[in-house]
Amino acid sequence: METAKRILIVDDEPQILRALRQSLTLNQFEVRTASDGESALDTFRDWSPNLIVTDLSMPLMNGLELCREIRKISEVPIIVLSVKGEEEIKIEALDTGADDYITKPFSIDELLARIRATLRRAPKIAEETTRLEVGDFLIDLATYQVIVRGAEIHLTPKELELLIFLLKNHGRVLTHRTILSAVWGANSTEQPEYLRVFLGNLRKKIETNPAKPQYIVTEPWVGYRFNV
Repeated sequence: METAKRILIVDDEPQILRALRQSLTLNQFEVRTASDGESALDTFRDWSPNLIVTDLSMPLMNGLELCREIRKISEVPIIVLSVKGEEEIKIEALDTGADDYITKPFSIDELLARIRATLRRAPKIAEETTRLEVGDFLIDLATYQVIVRGAEIHLTPKELELLIFLLKNHGRVLTHRTILSAVWGANSTEQPEYLRVFLGNLRKKIETNPAKPQYIVTEPWVGYRFNV
């Protein structure tokens, strides 16, 4: 029998912690809770959860600081909870390393779906491999040959670099700044025209219908999510 996945829930509202603990436990997850980032960090170190769900606004250490501290030591998936009006801090949390976000109020079914989807995105690429294979995509990292749905396509060096970054982070919400910094460098984060042009060209080459993309999906006001 598969071992139950461990979920750490972090929120300073006791009623939310109780409700989420009960719902996730009923759905066969092992759950622990924390009411602030400091205690969550202690629990993380002692317990090693498979996924963290954290609110952003909390005392002592908020969710943003928690994301930053966790990313210093682990790549464990993080889902942040945010309320309307926290757009700026939500984007900053994603830039800091959160994998996904859910806006309050939300349904338990939505949270469960996001958790299951996030847990499915386990890294499958070994450090030493020369092949990057994700969904419909295969890239030979030695020869830079790109195969999409069984057919070879030709990309410019920058388009290839962008695609590799998207594939390695598939399923995660990536902000404009995150992509720009990773592909074009930290000095390019205020030049979104790079991203629009190259993503447009990449969509034309990999999507069956660039007007209705199935791989490179826009997250309004935030960035992009690469689906596989």
